[in-house]
Amino acid sequence: MTPLRTVDCRIEQRVLVNVQVDPEVAARLLPAPFRPRLVRGVAVAGICLLWLEAIRPAGLPAWTGLRSANAAHRIAVEWDDGPAPGHGVFIPRYRHTDSATTALTGGRLFPGVHERASINRTIAPDRVDAHLCSVTGDNAVMLAGPVVDRMPPGSVFADVDAATAFFARDSTGWSPGRRPDTLEGVELLAERFTLAPLGVEAMRSTYFTDPERFPPGSVQFDSALLMRRTPARWRALTPWRALTPWNVRARVAA
Repeated sequence: MTPLRTVDCRIEQRVLVNVQVDPEVAARLLPAPFRPRLVRGVAVAGICLLWLEAIRPAGLPAWTGLRSANAAHRIAVEWDDGPAPGHGVFIPRYRHTDSATTALTGGRLFPGVHERASINRTIAPDRVDAHLCSVTGDNAVMLAGPVVDRMPPGSVFADVDAATAFFARDSTGWSPGRRPDTLEGVELLAERFTLAPLGVEAMRSTYFTDPERFPPGSVQFDSALLMRRTPARWRALTPWRALTPWNVRARVAA
């Protein structure tokens, strides 16, 4: 397959579920050169739930595109080495998708290895109800709550503007490639980056409740944010080698 460099799509809906993590615990899940990006002394991690439509190579008309539902567990990071100093997110596990095409081409035709999952939601303009279960059964996510007008008490983000500024700057995502020591990157360029807070009624992630990764007291819910429909473009970044062998660090995160 000839690798793609740019993919266009429409974000139909994107949900960012955020948790606060003890910085030392978060650092153990990261290969060098990454370190946790801190807000008010805590690391910010979470889950990105993403529903896309009109996915196609840049330059093709939207009607040729595909649809998919996707998810990724992520940790906000920064780094000094690699291609250039910067910040973004690191995905310590493979991404998830309900699309056979995305699972086949991810990490081959375009960066980002994906595992298959069932990703369902109830579509409503003023709330989100979503469920994810990986085909292997070892990863599940549940989220439910309405759109509200302010961030929850206890969030590290003072208001929606502060949260939007933080996540708008973290448009670069890195994840393990099919080779254990390779990091693959993509950059998301959204035409509109507007977020609305969710009043979460229920949230569960088996990844963040695993005591081997996150000892009791090291992680707590922060907030959830909704991005609505907007055109977007994904740009492939040049892969680079992890400065610590990912296959070694992955045994800690697996």
